[in-house]
Amino acid sequence: MRDHSKGPQGHADDGHDGAAGSPSPAGNGTELAVWTGRATNRIQWLLAAVGAACLALGVELAVDSAWTSGLAPLVMAVVGCVAAGLLMLYGTLAFVHVAVRVDTEALEVRCGHIGVPRTRIPLSHVVGADFAPRVTPRQWGGWGYRWRPEQGTAVVVRRGEGFVLRLGDGRSFTVTVDDAEAAVQMIRKGLSRAAGRRATA
Repeated sequence: MRDHSKGPQGHADDGHDGAAGSPSPAGNGTELAVWTGRATNRIQWLLAAVGAACLALGVELAVDSAWTSGLAPLVMAVVGCVAAGLLMLYGTLAFVHVAVRVDTEALEVRCGHIGVPRTRIPLSHVVGADFAPRVTPRQWGGWGYRWRPEQGTAVVVRRGEGFVLRLGDGRSFTVTVDDAEAAVQMIRKGLSRAAGRRATA
């Protein structure tokens, strides 16, 4: 699990496709207790295919090369292809989609099919939440798990709507997700409830 600081980074900017977020009712059926949402970028599957091709080329060179041009150049070519392929595969598959869950206690972000990297931020660390109508990979220097000193941290899987958390330490955490306005409303409700509890304590 990662906290809201630095994380792995990627490199691209492209289209998206995803499902809108959905609230879940609380046990009494009268109050929304959980919001879940996601965003998907299917274009990244093309980049994953390029990574797989680089990996396959490295294996092909290692297995079928005649090794007549010298050992060092061939080893460098094989290692380069395999490393580039693995890095590209991880960088794309880890950020094909993002899943966001907000409840009355915390916000959790999971990336990719295995949910890594994962970030969990307790609402007690949050001072505010804002809807961002347009977040672009260009603003963050690429897609993926991004960190910029002047902007904070972001999980960007596609261009489009998202939300920005304002944290108590002065930093921010941005996520691209569909139906981000509903997530902001849920977070603000959680913050209001927490403030009410503190006021009556």
